[in-house]
Amino acid sequence: MKEKVSFGSLCVKEPKYTDPVRPHQMPVFATSSFEFDSIDQGIDIFSGKEKGLVYARYANPNTTAVADKIARMEMFGLEGEAAGLLTSSGMSAISTLMQGILSSGDKILTQGNLYGGTTELFVKVFKRMGIETVFTNLKNHDEVEKILSADSSIKALYFETPANPTLACVDIQALADLAKAHDVYSVIDNTFCTPYLQQPFAYGVDFIIHSTTKYLNGHGNSIAGAIVGRDKNLIQGKVWEVLKLAGTNASPFEAWMTNIGMKTLELRMDRHSSNAMKVAQFLEDDSRVSRVNYNGLPSHPDHELAKRQMKDFGGMLSFELKGGYEAGIKFMNSIQFCTLAPTLGDVDTLVLHPASSSHLKVPKEMRERNGITDGLIRLSVGIENPGDIIADLDQAM
Repeated sequence: MKEKVSFGSLCVKEPKYTDPVRPHQMPVFATSSFEFDSIDQGIDIFSGKEKGLVYARYANPNTTAVADKIARMEMFGLEGEAAGLLTSSGMSAISTLMQGILSSGDKILTQGNLYGGTTELFVKVFKRMGIETVFTNLKNHDEVEKILSADSSIKALYFETPANPTLACVDIQALADLAKAHDVYSVIDNTFCTPYLQQPFAYGVDFIIHSTTKYLNGHGNSIAGAIVGRDKNLIQGKVWEVLKLAGTNASPFEAWMTNIGMKTLELRMDRHSSNAMKVAQFLEDDSRVSRVNYNGLPSHPDHELAKRQMKDFGGMLSFELKGGYEAGIKFMNSIQFCTLAPTLGDVDTLVLHPASSSHLKVPKEMRERNGITDGLIRLSVGIENPGDIIADLDQAM
C-alpha cells in the first residue's frame, strides 16, 4: 500500500531512516508529537507502564537531554543522582517548581534583595493564588530559626547567592540545615554561579533553579530555565505535572541552543571571573565610586563566605556612583563600548541601572534597605579584553 500512494501523499509523509543514524551533534527534534508502534504501546505509555514520548509539551528528546545534562553538572563529583526539567524561562522555572511543591495557604520565606522579577512574582501572582511571602534577613540565622519555628505554614525557603544585584551571599549550608530541621523545602537560584562555580547540592539544598538564558547559554540567543532536584519522584511527578498542564516547557530549539552554549561554559566562566576581578579592582580605586560589590574583593563583607562556597567569584558586580540617580542615568547614556541591556551572562559586557529598570517596580524603601540604591550600576562583565571594558567605564564616569 505504501508503494502505491499518490505523489501528493508521498510529499506529505515523513522519510523513514533505514540506516543507523548517529549525528555528531544533537539535532533539533522539531516535532509536536511522537508515533506509537501500536495502540497497545500507546496505552502503555499513557498509563505509565512503558516509558516513551507522547507530545512535545510533555517531553522532547532535546529538552530531556539538556535537562539531564544540567542535572549531571549540578551533581558533578557528588554521590547520588538528580532529575531536571527544562522550562520556557527562568521565571517559569520558579513558577513551575513552586506550584509543584506549594499549595494555597502555604508561605515562602525569602530575602528582600531578590531579583526584582522574582519579588514581583511572589508578592503579586502567588499572593493571588493564596501563597504568601515572608521577607527577612537570611544572614540572621537566629531570626530565620525563630520565624520557621513560629509559622508551620512556611513550606519553602527560597534564596539567591550571590544576590542580584548586590552580590550579597548567604550561607547555603546553614539555610539548608534550618530548612531540613523544620521540614521545609530549600530552593536556590544558582544562575549567577552556574554548576561550574557553585554546587548547592553539596550543602544539602533540595532544589536548584537556573535561568539558562544567562551564563549556561552565554550568548544571548536563547531563553529557557531549568529546575533540578534530588527528589526524582517529586521532580518527575508533581513538578512535571505542573509543567505539562501549565505548558511551561522549553521548546526543542531553545534546548538545542542552550546545549551549544554550555559546551564553552568552563572556558567562559574562567574568563568572566578574571575580567570581573580586574574591573572591580579598577572601580575600587576610583574616587568617583563610593562602593563596589564584588565578592572577589577582600573588602566585600561576604568575601570569606563566597570563598568557601564558590570555586571563583564569577562575572557579576555592581558599584555605587557618587551622585545618585542623576549620575546613574548620565553614566548609562555615556556608555560606548559596553552594551545597555536588561540581561546578564552574555559574552559581551552588559550594563544595567536597576533603579530605572529591573527593580523599578520594587518599592524604593525596600530597594534601598537591601542596598539597591538610585546610583547603583550592575555590570555583567564579558569576555572581551578587560582593558577595553575599563576604558569605557572610565570615559563614561
